[in-house]
Amino acid sequence: MGGFHVDTELTWRDVILASRVRVDEHTTTIDHVPVFYRSASESGTPEVLYLHDAITSSEDFRPFLERIGGTAPDLIGFGGSGKGGHLDYSPAGLTDFLERFLDAEQIAEADLVGHGWGGALALLLAQRRPGLARRIVLIDAVPLLDGFTWHGPARLWRRRLVGELAMGATPRWLLARQLREGAASSDTWTDSRVAAVWEDFDQGTQRALLRLHRAADEPRLAELGGRLNEIASPTLVLWGDDDPWLSPRLADAYAERLADATVEHVIDAGHWPWLDQPQVVDRVAAFLGRR
Repeated sequence: MGGFHVDTELTWRDVILASRVRVDEHTTTIDHVPVFYRSASESGTPEVLYLHDAITSSEDFRPFLERIGGTAPDLIGFGGSGKGGHLDYSPAGLTDFLERFLDAEQIAEADLVGHGWGGALALLLAQRRPGLARRIVLIDAVPLLDGFTWHGPARLWRRRLVGELAMGATPRWLLARQLREGAASSDTWTDSRVAAVWEDFDQGTQRALLRLHRAADEPRLAELGGRLNEIASPTLVLWGDDDPWLSPRLADAYAERLADATVEHVIDAGHWPWLDQPQVVDRVAAFLGRR
């Protein structure tokens, strides 16, 4: 277990000097549903699959794509992917979607990088497909563990009618405040970043958020993680020590369940630690062998 603090001056010098991979945007169709994804190709390097948290999109991973390369889909219900009322937004349903995406893109093996809900989905994929994940990076991942209690907003979302009222009545300023509460610094979520999330925060995304959380009470999360000990892939568990929604102790709890896990707590970082501390991207690159 370890931790690190980032020298901001060094970070920006590294960012300026680092060669960036061009990020392309695509739309495909899976089971008659449009699926948007971003990709950045580095010739001769293994595939990396990035899975974003609920409420945001693959745009979160642009710094990783530019630095490391890989593929980052928008989950159904989020970003530019389909948001139909007939779709299954439960953890199992989202995992089904990701399996179909992997098959469509002919990805049989990859490094998995998952944040928030995307971290939980990375583990569900690894449980379903034992040969898929070469390495796994979990960043402030929703816990598939015993002893977890949902934070306040998620408890509201899980309540019928109350959740719909709370979600539908969320104005832009409140969404901005909630995003900024998830960061160590209020400057992390710039107006342009907030605007991008707000643009996607339509009725379809609100419905997906409600259905996802209502399909994932605490006992169900623990049940979904029942085979975590079978995941043999080397795993880096990164956690922002100032995450207000998912306690840093969950990082150590994950390490106890996974066979080959390294934990690193990111000081002065919140739920999106690489936004507060950009050098987190370099740490992930090093773990994945992209030095």
